[in-house]
Amino acid sequence: MRFLPASDRAVLVELDDLPQALALYRQLLQSPIAGVQELVPAARTVLVGYQPGLLHAAAVEAAVRQRWALAASSTAAPAQAPRTVEIPVDYSGPDLPDVAELLGISVAQVIERHTGQPWQAAFAGFAPGFVYLTGGHPCFDLPRRTTPRTQVPAGSVALGGRFSAVYPNASPGGWQLLGTTALAMWDLSRPEPACVQPGMMVQFSALGNKKTIVIPAEISIKNSKKKPENINNNVESAIEILDAGLQTLVQDQGRLGQSGQGIAPSGALDQGAMRQANRLVGNPIHTPVLESVLGGLHLRSRGRTTLGVAGAQGTLHVLDAQGQPLQQLSSPATVALNDGQSLRIAPPQAGVRAYVAVRGGWQLAPVLGSCATDTLAQIGPPPVQAGAVLAVGSVPPQHVQAVQTIDPAAVPALPRAGDAVVLDITWGPRSDWFHADALALLTGQSWQVTPRSNRIGMRLAGAQPLQRVRHDELPSEGTVNGAIQVPISGQPVLFLADHPLTGGYPVMAAVASHHLDLAAQIPVGCTIRFRVIAAA
Repeated sequence: MRFLPASDRAVLVELDDLPQALALYRQLLQSPIAGVQELVPAARTVLVGYQPGLLHAAAVEAAVRQRWALAASSTAAPAQAPRTVEIPVDYSGPDLPDVAELLGISVAQVIERHTGQPWQAAFAGFAPGFVYLTGGHPCFDLPRRTTPRTQVPAGSVALGGRFSAVYPNASPGGWQLLGTTALAMWDLSRPEPACVQPGMMVQFSALGNKKTIVIPAEISIKNSKKKPENINNNVESAIEILDAGLQTLVQDQGRLGQSGQGIAPSGALDQGAMRQANRLVGNPIHTPVLESVLGGLHLRSRGRTTLGVAGAQGTLHVLDAQGQPLQQLSSPATVALNDGQSLRIAPPQAGVRAYVAVRGGWQLAPVLGSCATDTLAQIGPPPVQAGAVLAVGSVPPQHVQAVQTIDPAAVPALPRAGDAVVLDITWGPRSDWFHADALALLTGQSWQVTPRSNRIGMRLAGAQPLQRVRHDELPSEGTVNGAIQVPISGQPVLFLADHPLTGGYPVMAAVASHHLDLAAQIPVGCTIRFRVIAAA
């Protein structure tokens, strides 16, 4: 057992193999460690995320070792025969010929071997419904693509290393694509959203010329076309969306504790700004807010409402019912609107993401315990669109708080387009996979924030790529918000809140907790310099 630093708030426990990793994971679920927030099992590791204020890495290690001793001495009861799920596949994926060439066999033999025996569902990760399958033909041990695709279609059946899996939703990915299935791997309208769950068996079958799929009754899809519950056109106090801008999402603190099912916490990228927006209107600090990217959000009040705006810094325009200017404010600010008046957020002068809270909170239906919109997993309220009417909640007397004012001098400066930003980092679990020159290069050169950046991650570009010492395949393992993952191209990706829970590219370092909010506010075109600090 090895303990590797994953960040200043997580450790990666490395074991000998998958059975050991799953045994430790089960023991940690049975005997929870106070202060541990997330557990992510993987091929031979368990990622343990903890609250820095309550725990430190040495205490986590001691507690994990104690529970591992319990797991090693326990005798498990005989398991029931696992359920088998058949997944029909149209084997016409773009990487199928390349896979055949890599293995030195024909395309027909690839299909025969992929369907020749059942696979076992080992652990969930990457995204909800994405389950790592083991036990396939021994020939399957394939490298990932040199550069991951930015978009893999939903239903893609893929190989990565010794694993197979089905992508539940369209997402980035670096696995080799063999084909597609129409069977929904994740559907919140089902009693069990995940089609495949750890412990089940999966049997792939070739569709051939037959392009229809018979879906088992126990996982039959209920296509829910209900109107989202957060939209209401008949309320006394509400906000009408006149313009949603580039992107406006509902966010809160995120879905903590769901990692074992492949569900990332997600949540507001700038948690401090979310809390500040809520303080401006007297809400509890984790009340859901609107997260708007690069301005353009235009809101009109139905009835009287009070809004708090924080995060990206710029001008706030208050307009009357006829659209004429009434007032200009600078963010952060509290804005009181009468019936028919509106607020328009201009493109920011500094930062990227503005957060809008409303006194009483938005009336929203939580999904798996949170109102956060996860763009990778496609969980939570849909993106806010023009024409939507968001109902405003009432404030229970026990939740009423004094509205806090913000001293402009206390508001931290946010980066502007073209700025150079310094982010503190700690070394990650796989820094030893890189040349010493690469470690120096990570901190020694500037990294450009490219336009291919979003809530999943910031894709960075440097003049010199980072070179590995090791070139073998890394079994998929858990990752954290702020992880700096390096694909084969050598150009790093800085993971943000909607990142995949597991990944197969080595994590070289991780952004320190105190700079995660800052990272969320760095505009495209800025440069980043990384500075190593000691982990707590």
